Amino acid sequence: MLILVANLGSTSFKYKLYAMPAERVLAVGAADRIGQGKSAWSVTAEGKQGIEGTADLRDHAAAIDLHLHKLVELGVIRSIQDVEAVGFKAVHGGPISGAVRVDEKVIATMEQFADVAPAHNPPYIAAMRAFEKELPGAPQVAAFETAFHQTIPMARQVYAIPWDWTQLGVRRYGFHGASHRYIATRMAQIDPSAGHVISCHLGGSCSITAIDHGKSVANSFGMTAQSGVFHNNRVGDFDTFALLKLAKDGQDLGAIFKRLGKEGGLLGISGVSPDMREVEKAADAGNERARLAVEAFVETCRHYVGAYLAVLGGADAVVFTGGIGQFGRAIRSAICARMDYAGLRLDETKNQAASGKDEARIDVDGSKVRLWVVPTNEELIVARQTAQVLSGRG
Repeated sequence: MLILVANLGSTSFKYKLYAMPAERVLAVGAADRIGQGKSAWSVTAEGKQGIEGTADLRDHAAAIDLHLHKLVELGVIRSIQDVEAVGFKAVHGGPISGAVRVDEKVIATMEQFADVAPAHNPPYIAAMRAFEKELPGAPQVAAFETAFHQTIPMARQVYAIPWDWTQLGVRRYGFHGASHRYIATRMAQIDPSAGHVISCHLGGSCSITAIDHGKSVANSFGMTAQSGVFHNNRVGDFDTFALLKLAKDGQDLGAIFKRLGKEGGLLGISGVSPDMREVEKAADAGNERARLAVEAFVETCRHYVGAYLAVLGGADAVVFTGGIGQFGRAIRSAICARMDYAGLRLDETKNQAASGKDEARIDVDGSKVRLWVVPTNEELIVARQTAQVLSGRG
């Protein structure tokens, strides 16, 4: 079965085309700056020379149409109808969790939660509509990121709010489920004695998860993907009562939330960039706000790692994944600093040698806690979940 796994952002479209159950990646494609004029797109395929270019992609539907036909042009598929199913790394479905067939009820529920997932739900809904038009006979599966976190105890899900708000669905859901599920699955293979794992997915979007023998028992995200560890341009944890101060200052509530979601995080503190690489360069050049942004990021990560050491009663392994987690040598070193008391002892030589593209141990010999760099593979998890749902095993 050929399954296309889609990963969407507000202005981006990425995908992998899998041959299942062999789990072969036949093609990988991407487009960015969708709806912003000239969009860069690229497609690479197994055993073929990749192609790339620019196009005026007015919306996600245009990006999907272009890529499906480029797959035909490259000879990956004979016609677009060869794509037999589409899987989505969907974000927020509220009460809907797990991997489910996409239908009008699923889309309607995603629309209801679009206000708390404004960067994620609208483009996914648009893509679901677009694929339905392009591939009317192909089933679609939404694999919600919240699913992996359904095993979190209720005491770590609830907010201390009026109970009628809780009954409306206001609680901690947890996200990045596909990534953390992959880490849990992979660690069981490469370090099977590691029952207690802290998974640090650090990238443009960040979260940390406590994993107890393959099950999520805590996640740094809350009701929305705007919370927890702060992100590239999203605020992370924030005292809601601070909104009163901003409102009294004459700022519009809608504008406040927009800025929290687009001008916070690394960008908000540094004033330089939402990209950690650029922020680190500026910090090294003497920019004090950039230095503060890096230090604050490290502190929030250490906060959650420390909390999850308590949740798990100690860790057997700490895993770094995501763009920053895999390639941020200085960030990994700073997070693990002064953690000897908890058994975390990073080997700086191994840390510097880790490429980020391959799995690597970066702890000193004899460290009580193993430290790993493991590239994540969210798309593979979604491909597996899609195949399971369509085979009736999901």
